[in-house]
Amino acid sequence: QLQLVESGGGLVQPGGSLRLSCAASGDRLGLYAIGWFRQAPGKEREGVSCISNSGGSTHYADSVKGRFTISRDNAKNTVYLQMDSLKPEDTAVYYCAAPSVPLLFRKCLLGDFGSWGQGTQVTVSS
Repeated sequence: QLQLVESGGGLVQPGGSLRLSCAASGDRLGLYAIGWFRQAPGKEREGVSCISNSGGSTHYADSVKGRFTISRDNAKNTVYLQMDSLKPEDTAVYYCAAPSVPLLFRKCLLGDFGSWGQGTQVTVSS
């Protein structure tokens, strides 16, 4: 099973950018679709983005479409989330996650995850 570790969060002003990284170990990252989801205090978990195991397919929530870009480097066992034009409402803990079953992009789209990391805090504030 994959073990995932997020990094790259921090405090940024509105309109700024951050790049989150998700490093994997324990299995070949290239076998798994990977998703990012976020959770803000008092709010439900929100799916942010998914990328297929090859990187050929991606999906974004409407709230981040056009501002966030998901990518992956399977040789480095790492998935990235580039976040531009950040807004205060993007403030949350961001998690990367993988379905328990390899290859299935649909499970990522459904938020059906078997493993996820400890999360990284993103705060957008002036």
